[in-house]
Amino acid sequence: VQLQASGGGSVQAGGSLRLSCEAPGFFNIMGWYRQAPGKQRELVALINSGGATNYADSVRGRFSISRDNAKIAVDLLMNTLKVEDTAVYYCVARQQIEVWGRGTQVTVSS
Repeated sequence: VQLQASGGGSVQAGGSLRLSCEAPGFFNIMGWYRQAPGKQRELVALINSGGATNYADSVRGRFSISRDNAKIAVDLLMNTLKVEDTAVYYCVARQQIEVWGRGTQVTVSS
């Protein structure tokens, strides 16, 4: 089982980026984690099939997660990006098992 993630890239502080992730089958919970150099992987945002969301305090109000249950896809719209948002972002999907995507780099410059 593989998750197909896309998006990311480089942007200046204050800019926006969108990450997308598709799963090959239904997963109740989908979302994103990130890992900055020298730091542990941390939660960014999760969403379940009913639309309930969970955000890290550091991104709440700036990031928005949404999903398309027909496509089994999840998007993460990242606004007002900060330098400290720089990290590798990983898509995750959970339904009895946990599946991770490869990771996509997000770099925010000042």
